[in-house]
Amino acid sequence: MRAAPYKVVQWATGNIGTRSLRSVIEHPNLELVGLYVHSGEKAGRDAGELCGLAPTGIKATNSIDEVIALRPDCVLYMQQGANIDDLCGLLSAGANVVTTRVEFHDPLTLDPGVRQRLEDACRKGGTSLHSTGSSPGFITEALPIVLLSLQRRLEGLTVNEFADVSSRNSPDMLFKVMGFGQPPAVLNRHILAEVKVGFANSFRALANAIAMPLDSVEIEGECATVRNSTRIAAGVIEKGTVGALRITVSGMRQGRALMRMRLNWYCSKDIAEPWDLRDSGWHVVVEGDVPLDVSIRYPIAIEQYAQMTPGLTAHRAVNAVPVVCEAAPGIRTTAELPQVISQLG
Repeated sequence: MRAAPYKVVQWATGNIGTRSLRSVIEHPNLELVGLYVHSGEKAGRDAGELCGLAPTGIKATNSIDEVIALRPDCVLYMQQGANIDDLCGLLSAGANVVTTRVEFHDPLTLDPGVRQRLEDACRKGGTSLHSTGSSPGFITEALPIVLLSLQRRLEGLTVNEFADVSSRNSPDMLFKVMGFGQPPAVLNRHILAEVKVGFANSFRALANAIAMPLDSVEIEGECATVRNSTRIAAGVIEKGTVGALRITVSGMRQGRALMRMRLNWYCSKDIAEPWDLRDSGWHVVVEGDVPLDVSIRYPIAIEQYAQMTPGLTAHRAVNAVPVVCEAAPGIRTTAELPQVISQLG
């Protein structure tokens, strides 16, 4: 890695983007040179102001031409939805891109025409595009690659993710979209479809890296009801209504699940169904000739989750900037890049 700071533009300032922006400003080997926003109200405001830090002198813009004129080494692309025209414009102009968009985890799953456009833009600009995050990303690619390096035979990989959402004060999201507090029913198919895209791409990339490509990816959703009425930050979950969701994404190979991601989202552990709900975090089990059982939990109070959790997704992307900037041109997967190391000094 070079000694001089990498010049970075933060693209979008949602929950994750705001944490990313703050982390770039504070990073010892990154230099914030620009900030792209969609809102006209944010355009022209100081980047520091938008993430709770002192003024930086960097003003937000909603012009891609102004971003390109800054000649950044990398753009941290964290908007909702992906604009392929914008991405191609950035890549062909010489800006590498690190994104938290899930559709780019495995380039082989992209529409062939889109993939060709992105690869051509990378070649023209001498740049690379990399998608990462925490889940999918760290827990479905980076950590499994390390754990599977101990194996000579893999029978199965299961990742359980646990997320206690009781402290999240988002009534519309929890009650209307996710279905908490509602009578038990089939899960929202839009949620299932969105979840499947990200984890299917991530597992396919991992499976290809270990030379065990998947035949298909399947998804199923379940719900569990609370035994007693429970008050959470967003309202009340009445007795007998949905208090927990479990979505399972299975990467199938030769008729069985080789890789499995099980998302456990819950407002209460006091549920009627016999699910093993743990504190927020991950539980990873590797079945093979070197069996492994790894638990990761957050040793903080639930009231601190809102402050901590954006970093789970944002920080890995920020820390990947130097690696991606030095990578060969093209769409690069986690397995193709050197280990992402955080520069904390």
